[in-house]
Amino acid sequence: MRITDERFGRLLLVPAILLVGVIAFYPILRNAILSFYKVDILSGIPPTFIGFKNFSTLLQDSRFLKSLGNTAYFTIVSVVIEFMLGLGFALLLNRTFRARNLVRATVLIPWALPTAVMAIGWRWIYNDVYGVLNDILLKLGIISTKIAWLGNPKTAMMCAIFADVWKSTPFVALILLAGLQSIPRELYEASELDGATEWTKFKLITFPLLLPSIALALLFRTLQAIGIFDLMWVLTGGGPAGTTETVSIYVYDYAYRYLRLGYASSAVTLTFMVILVIGVLWLRRK
Repeated sequence: MRITDERFGRLLLVPAILLVGVIAFYPILRNAILSFYKVDILSGIPPTFIGFKNFSTLLQDSRFLKSLGNTAYFTIVSVVIEFMLGLGFALLLNRTFRARNLVRATVLIPWALPTAVMAIGWRWIYNDVYGVLNDILLKLGIISTKIAWLGNPKTAMMCAIFADVWKSTPFVALILLAGLQSIPRELYEASELDGATEWTKFKLITFPLLLPSIALALLFRTLQAIGIFDLMWVLTGGGPAGTTETVSIYVYDYAYRYLRLGYASSAVTLTFMVILVIGVLWLRRK
């Protein structure tokens, strides 16, 4: 039987699929099975099958629901801001100007930094005693006293969002810039002959042809924001008073501090199902 190019291409994907199955799906499946057991290492009791009790307890836990709300708020606000800024930067970097390559490389620096290292830097910026933010605002006369930005429930989450926007906007801009550069230049030249304005070209050419890149950027950033851990952990540890506690920090506490592995696994499984649904719905829209 003759093997077509399409069938040969699918055969080449088999090793990659098997590798992903071993690395990704096995831990997910193992974690899902663990969700149906009571595993409390501190109690010394052997693992006990309890069915869906972990999930029912989880959905009645006000702390978990609050962390779920914090995660949703962080995800929506940060991703929306990153998309708007990223689109603006991508449109700017797509233009021809002096030192364009240098500017492109500079813009990527925040994304290249490890999140934990970046978060330490922002924690010092927000420090109420030594932080440069308070120093600048005091000198400008915007504030009269120093503010504990990360210690105030009203400002801690927005500070974390700002730090995440600073780091992740270049990632969105990079994806959108790649999409912009794939748009044929001939389309713009033809529209210019018809007297199209910049806004008309953006509305009728740029935005419609950029939609696949926009969908990809939003999907990646949404999934990353839902699973945020290192940024919050370094900045606030989930405080103050749980106002920045995300689902990942909640899971970390129950798995490594309280050693309730079955209960923590149920939270991971539930979060994974949410992420899976979002991903499937988004790809079906596409």
